[in-house]
Amino acid sequence: MADTKREIERKYELPAPSDGDESSGLPDLTGVKGVATVRARGVVELDAVYYDTADLRLTGDHVTLRRRTGGGDEGWHLKFPVSAGVRDEIRAPLADTLPDELAALVRSRVRGAGLSPLVRLTTSRDILQLLDAEGTLLAEASVDAVRARRLAGGAGGKDGGTASWTEVEVELGDDADPAILDAVEKKLRKAGLRPASAASKLGRALAETATDGGTAPDEPGRAGTRAAKGGQRSAGDHILAYLRDQADAIIAQDPAVRRDLPDSVHQLRVATRRMRSAFRTYRKILDRTVTDPVAEELKWVAAELGVDRDHEVLDERLSARIDALPVTLLLGPVRARLRTWDAAQRAGSRSRTVAVLDSERYLTLLETLDGLFTSPPLRPDAAQPAGKALPRAILKNYERLAGRVGHALALAPGEERDLAMHDARKAAKRARYAAEAAHPALGKPAKRFAKRMKALQTALGDHQDSVVAREALRDLAVRAHAAGESAFTWGLLYGQEEARGERREQEVPGLWEEASDPRLRADLTG
Repeated sequence: MADTKREIERKYELPAPSDGDESSGLPDLTGVKGVATVRARGVVELDAVYYDTADLRLTGDHVTLRRRTGGGDEGWHLKFPVSAGVRDEIRAPLADTLPDELAALVRSRVRGAGLSPLVRLTTSRDILQLLDAEGTLLAEASVDAVRARRLAGGAGGKDGGTASWTEVEVELGDDADPAILDAVEKKLRKAGLRPASAASKLGRALAETATDGGTAPDEPGRAGTRAAKGGQRSAGDHILAYLRDQADAIIAQDPAVRRDLPDSVHQLRVATRRMRSAFRTYRKILDRTVTDPVAEELKWVAAELGVDRDHEVLDERLSARIDALPVTLLLGPVRARLRTWDAAQRAGSRSRTVAVLDSERYLTLLETLDGLFTSPPLRPDAAQPAGKALPRAILKNYERLAGRVGHALALAPGEERDLAMHDARKAAKRARYAAEAAHPALGKPAKRFAKRMKALQTALGDHQDSVVAREALRDLAVRAHAAGESAFTWGLLYGQEEARGERREQEVPGLWEEASDPRLRADLTG
């Protein structure tokens, strides 16, 4: 069974030793604020083989996969970046082959490419533990003597290329205050150490064992499919860059969904919706005969993953409403009823989500997305200046939105108006996404336009969420009544949601007046 550890560490390069100086290069760390004791743990020998695809898909996304022997945590390690100096390390027991749990987490990147040994690192690690007055581990500092050998797998090097160096690594102890890392760094800098130029041992090994000028370790793995940044870019360049960002987000969120991380399903679905919206909005730039089938597959993924996400959002909303009520108004087993209802609604949704991500249909979609950037389906209008082509597409979305908002506001309150409001919400989201896609090219005018569209979308979305919540509350009330429980609380919550929906409806005309300000549209076109 794999387990996860949040790894927070910093790496440093030792200064060049002076003649006759055989010291480790580390100063006495007992002088660091908060450190009462420095305990030597001796030297451990580590032997790690790193794996990647031939075109370095994992390395390009700053993901590392290794099989390591030696030390207290030997086994398979898979690391995902979180932020600078912070990574999540998923560990699985030592085995001859990659455990299925870790293989699933790299599937969105590897797909059918296959993994092979890339680099072997053997490290003699001299470990010092930094303890506080109570003996609690604050951090672990190590002096690592590293020997790297390039293996046959991967681009940019041949089997046998070697390199060696010594570096210092300082890793934060579990639940320790990250401020200790700043204090240690201050001490190390005074001793002449400097932050390492390579973000990881693997990155340095790849750079120093390359024999043919191959891919730099910190270069995005799919950089060749991106439009170049800077300079005068065409409308097609901008839209392709935006689509590449969404495709990257899908691939990055895939392992997060598999790990059941908060908001991961939502973020993956947002990326699919943004891509579909761009396909529809910028159809003068992109060839629909290519993008329409892709949009259908993106729609399928979003719908399959939406079952779990929609119930999650609804449960959070209803739970918050219950928590806000005085205890005197909670008549009957209200929370237990909600838990039972939610469990029944979401039964099997988790396994269904993972099955979708493991399906051939989904993996084929990821390959198709890559193909969009190796052979972009651009139409002649893609060559136009971004400042000319993009505003036209945004304004066309605005016209669609204006028609839907006008239709919704003309209807009397009721089910028909609720449906019209929902249609207007989808149009507002599309207009917002269109402006956000154009923001790098159009600047502040696109940002202001998107902000107004988002405010309108939020109000319309909350109104729709209220409609859905009322349907669920009625169902809960019926079930409670059938079980002989009081339905009072469910009726009370229904009334609250009805009032909230009405308030949101009343906000829409004002928000639309702001969103339809002619100056917003005039600014887009310059």
